[in-house]
Amino acid sequence: MAVSDIEDSYAEYADWMYRLEWLDRIVTGRYRQARFGDVEGRVLDVACGTGTNFRYLPDTVDLVGIDISPEMLANAAEQLTELGIDGTLQEMDAQELEFSDDSFDAVISALSTCTFPDPIAALREMERVCKPDGTIRLVEHGRSDIGPLATYQEWRADAHYAKTGCRWTQEPREIVSRAGLRVRDIDTGLFGTFTTFEITPDRGDER
Repeated sequence: MAVSDIEDSYAEYADWMYRLEWLDRIVTGRYRQARFGDVEGRVLDVACGTGTNFRYLPDTVDLVGIDISPEMLANAAEQLTELGIDGTLQEMDAQELEFSDDSFDAVISALSTCTFPDPIAALREMERVCKPDGTIRLVEHGRSDIGPLATYQEWRADAHYAKTGCRWTQEPREIVSRAGLRVRDIDTGLFGTFTTFEITPDRGDER
């Protein structure tokens, strides 16, 4: 899908996703808490959606959230108010971040690479705007390592993508590797469908 197609899809599903966030917390909350709970300083939440990550961040961070969808950001604004967080939200394409190099102490993103038309570009943009001594944290989903579940995912992959723009049989490790990112720590869970990363920025080599 093109960026405009993703915008259209999110316009339809933003409110629905916000209302079902309680279910997301049950399924993914532990992974978000483990990866995002100790970040510090100025933090960028890429593809922040309805603001699901916000509750897992320390109270002391200076939060900036970006998303391509105005409808998602409207729900994210409600999330900020509900949680009493003073954050900034901007409409922006993750593949072309409108920030200077080395702008953030931490960059976080969850369940996003599956929807980016060019996930490699988006990951490299995350690295570009993160300070060299900062950290990039990802919580991603993909193809299970359990045979029957993986088979079901493969069977439904095309229909799921056509409806939601989500590639749920992606391989997060492969995408991060192709982006040339330096992984400091990696973990998996929920039958291999979730993979989380701690990444250290490394822009010493020209790409």
